[in-house]
Amino acid sequence: MKTLQKLTLVIFSLSLLIFATSCKEQKEKKQKPNIIFIFADDQCFNTINALGNKEVITPNLDKLVADGVTFTHTYNMGGWNGAVCIASRTMMNTGRFIWRAHKQVKHLDSLAANDMMWGNLMQKAGYETYMTGKWHIRTKPQNCFNHVVHERPGMPNQTPQGYNRPLSPTDTIWEPWHKKYGGYWKGGKHWSEVLKEDAITFIDSAAKKDKPFFMYLAFNAAHDPRQSPKKFVDMYPLDKISVPKSFLPEYPYDEAMGAGRHLRDERLAPFPRTKYAVKVNRQEYYALITHMDNQIGQILNALKKSGKLNNTYIFFGADHGLACGNHGLMGKQNMFDDSMRPPLIVIGPDLPKDKKVDADVYLQDIMATALDIAGVEKPQYVEFSSLLPLAKGEQTKSNYDAIYGAYTSTQRMIRKDGYKLIIYPRASKALLFDMKKDPLEMNDLSDQKEYSAKVNELFKELLQLQEQMDDTLDLKPLYKEIAQS
Repeated sequence: MKTLQKLTLVIFSLSLLIFATSCKEQKEKKQKPNIIFIFADDQCFNTINALGNKEVITPNLDKLVADGVTFTHTYNMGGWNGAVCIASRTMMNTGRFIWRAHKQVKHLDSLAANDMMWGNLMQKAGYETYMTGKWHIRTKPQNCFNHVVHERPGMPNQTPQGYNRPLSPTDTIWEPWHKKYGGYWKGGKHWSEVLKEDAITFIDSAAKKDKPFFMYLAFNAAHDPRQSPKKFVDMYPLDKISVPKSFLPEYPYDEAMGAGRHLRDERLAPFPRTKYAVKVNRQEYYALITHMDNQIGQILNALKKSGKLNNTYIFFGADHGLACGNHGLMGKQNMFDDSMRPPLIVIGPDLPKDKKVDADVYLQDIMATALDIAGVEKPQYVEFSSLLPLAKGEQTKSNYDAIYGAYTSTQRMIRKDGYKLIIYPRASKALLFDMKKDPLEMNDLSDQKEYSAKVNELFKELLQLQEQMDDTLDLKPLYKEIAQS
């Protein structure tokens, strides 16, 4: 009898254990993953040590590369004005391609009121949403997120000393660590450090809740004025900084392409460009990226301590890249890869580690991917595509037949099958680059007879892309002049 009672007790205990385990598994299965989007500003794709630039010190971004999937060919479509970041962020938050996003600029309050922005969609999916840092689109972030802290403008305040410099090695009018200029130190503490503290405060709060969260952490770094504490600048002695191989004193088409001497970004360094000025600008650029990397590391440590890391997807990207001395240019208002290509990394509980995906993608695919992770049926107006099939290896081909680029009415671009065609309408000029043989875009092939068919083919496809994009710039007369001549 005692044996039977013991057996019954054992069976009952096992049943309870199985039931409890089953309930726990069901709860974990039902609980949606958290999503964190870390958004840099003006960061070029080749400014991460683990991705090939050994001059840059980025241990925490290197760890993200090792722990996740890196999309090596990520693009922003461009911009409708000098502040390319506005277009990039509007596309990111509305899910629309560039010119349709442009049409919505005056209607963003209405989109938010109708729960059509990224943050709104995440809220509807049951997420607690949080935003801090740079916003720079025409609706208040409070219309899209549950919590908003320290909303920042498009860039820290500017001073005359930050432009047309350095003129020579004796020019010390600007010191990137000096707080007297304000900028990133407006308010008393570096903005990247404030963002880090904001993020950690929210993570500590979220750790006590079961509700999934979506965090939109938008650094102003590495946008100018490129200010960081002196110890970070000291990590980059000038004799260790390389001048880009594509260095030019001045780009020959800068005025025709709308990125000439009067454009704000281009006035940061003197004309003609000097190798010394480019090295100093890159020194400060790298230092600000390393300082941001340090803040990201502290955010990731807080996430790990919170116990939420294993159920969290993390995206890292930037709104676009930056020339910073390539091709004689300083800004991002051009169609070269240095300016169009930002980094894009994603890590998650079911994603491979240390994987590189070379398929062409758009930066704003992050928004569509987050909706996919959250279990949100993608609205019809969201034109970008989820990255998950590519990240998991379920798909190898790009979601896009070609990559499209535009800047105001002065530049158009198509990239397809390893070639890039850039059009400067005001100069009646086409440039063709073989991106496999010439990734630095230094050898224009457009005037060589053997490539005339390729110019014609890509220009014709660009015209088709324009129609798909609602791009009203009429390039047909130029097509007849250039491609069919």
